[in-house]
Amino acid sequence: MSVHGGLRTKAEQDAFAVEVGYALFSAVFAAGVVFGAVVGPALLFDLPPAVESLLWQGGKWLAVVLFAARVISVLVRYRRGAQPSQPGRTNPDS
Repeated sequence: MSVHGGLRTKAEQDAFAVEVGYALFSAVFAAGVVFGAVVGPALLFDLPPAVESLLWQGGKWLAVVLFAARVISVLVRYRRGAQPSQPGRTNPDS
């Protein structure tokens, strides 16, 4: 991500938009899977009301935390820049 006098190129803007979209989509997917895994037993089985409530609340909060963590991790990784294709190799001829 190079900044030229505070302005980004169209390609850099597009790359950031794609990365934000990926971060949001993958976070929604991951949060949905975790929410379903936690709340699933409450929907499938006849559990006591206290346990059902605990699963719904736990699933909700776990999904929110996972969503935020996923978005932040993807965007922080993007901000750091591209990773080398072969980590540990610094000489292009090696």
